[in-house]
Amino acid sequence: MSEPVAVEVPAADNSDKAAKKAAEKAAKKAAKKEKKAAHKAAAGAPSTENSAGDAAADASESSEADVSQGLYGNMPLNRSENFLSKSYSPIKLLESSLDGKSVWIRGRLHTSRFKGKTGFFVIRHQHYSVQCVLSVGSAVSRQMMKFAASVSKESIVDVAGVLRKVDSPVAACSQQEVELHTTEIWCVSAAEPRLPLQVEDAMRPDQQQASLATAGQEIKLDNRVIDLRTPTNQAVFRLEAEVCRLFRDTLAAESFVEIHTPKIISAASEGGANVFEVTYFKSKAYLAQSPQLYKQMAIAGDFDRVFTIGSVFRAEDSNTHRHLTEFIGLDLEMAFLSHYHEVLDTLSRLFVAIFKGLQASCADLISTVCKQYPAEPFEFLEPTLRLEFPEAVRMLREAGAEQGDFDDLSTPNEKLLGRLVKAKYKTDFYILDKFPLAARPFYTMPDPARPGYSNSYDFFMRGEEILSGAQRIHDPALLVERAQGFGIDTAKMQSYVDCFKYGCPPHAGGGIGLERVTMLFLGLDNIRKTSLFPRDPKRLTP
Repeated sequence: MSEPVAVEVPAADNSDKAAKKAAEKAAKKAAKKEKKAAHKAAAGAPSTENSAGDAAADASESSEADVSQGLYGNMPLNRSENFLSKSYSPIKLLESSLDGKSVWIRGRLHTSRFKGKTGFFVIRHQHYSVQCVLSVGSAVSRQMMKFAASVSKESIVDVAGVLRKVDSPVAACSQQEVELHTTEIWCVSAAEPRLPLQVEDAMRPDQQQASLATAGQEIKLDNRVIDLRTPTNQAVFRLEAEVCRLFRDTLAAESFVEIHTPKIISAASEGGANVFEVTYFKSKAYLAQSPQLYKQMAIAGDFDRVFTIGSVFRAEDSNTHRHLTEFIGLDLEMAFLSHYHEVLDTLSRLFVAIFKGLQASCADLISTVCKQYPAEPFEFLEPTLRLEFPEAVRMLREAGAEQGDFDDLSTPNEKLLGRLVKAKYKTDFYILDKFPLAARPFYTMPDPARPGYSNSYDFFMRGEEILSGAQRIHDPALLVERAQGFGIDTAKMQSYVDCFKYGCPPHAGGGIGLERVTMLFLGLDNIRKTSLFPRDPKRLTP
């Protein structure tokens, strides 16, 4: 809440002083002293920008009838003792068509400004806000005004009033056509007067003038609960939820079955060392790097098309803008009849459906995020652009970059390729097929026609990888041979190898990073902005 603002009382005019008698001066001095004492006695709770006239009025409050008694105050602690039938109006639905209607709203006190007999305060709920007006008069007492001015920022309040159209838009609020003329105000849950992070600072664009305070990323993450209240974060995570919904609904419409896979496993699923080891009773276990092995086992179990959404863990000491040690994976696996491009086609349709769905249903969320983090609109083609790895190598070399024929793409080359693709094809989204075999996991099917390459692919958004996938090896002998080439002991994953001995259809799939998709669709600069409570090598709380 704002600190009390001291208001200077204008001194008497010098020309008048000469005309005043000594007795009048003495009386004035005594009155001033009396006012100061009354003001000091009434200053138990801070208020914002009270005028000098209010100080005098405070002295007579105790003898003044409170016409607003029972219309303001602190609500008792809600213990669910009573079920009230009071009807509340969502702030997002307050508009000019409701002019003259009496409503109740609940939200957080975002800002307040009180001066004289009038006060303005903004109530915020999620990424919507409305301005409220309170004026001392026949139905609103000074005591009610004083209480409203004492409510701390971020407190949850109930406000009743009459909705009125405004002559000019309220630029600071989402509901710009109306304001609420307050008749009741109740504090439901008070916030501490001094917060470790101010929402206004957390929601301010970084590039705004230096005279205004902004909060750095670490401060925001240390106080994540408050940070999540900003309109930007409310929009980011609602859009991220929509990505999940579109992923699930699109695949369900294509006859995919949602499955749930173990997160505690007996061996590293990718065969590498970047796993978190945990104690499992009297033995060791690991947190799953991906649901890969279990997706394939589900295909061997005749589910044909499966997907799963859940946490995956990577013990990689990567302190970059796009890496987390725990993130949400959107994974799918699919049996095909003749060629793994059947799966590639399905994945392409999936992403186009997600992008179209976000543009259609999340325009207001995208706009809210862009106010704090401006970005170019995300562009994609239909059908999706497909390139093969050798073509990408050629484009990079023509641009002056070093890139080996059978080397994986470095991060700088990924970004450069993204810029080259955008300039040539006018798209932020594309598929890169036929990766070098040496750069892929042991269960990747080699390309039968081109030695050194594989039936594998990555998907890219704004020059960064967001999906990695491939046709999987479904022949047990070839699988063991490839695993041995990687130095992997297949005895630790025998049930996985065995499932292919019983007959398994050819299949392919991919794993998507939810936070990356959200980050890159919105054009954000750091994956921590799209992880609710991010985990990286340096952060384990909150």
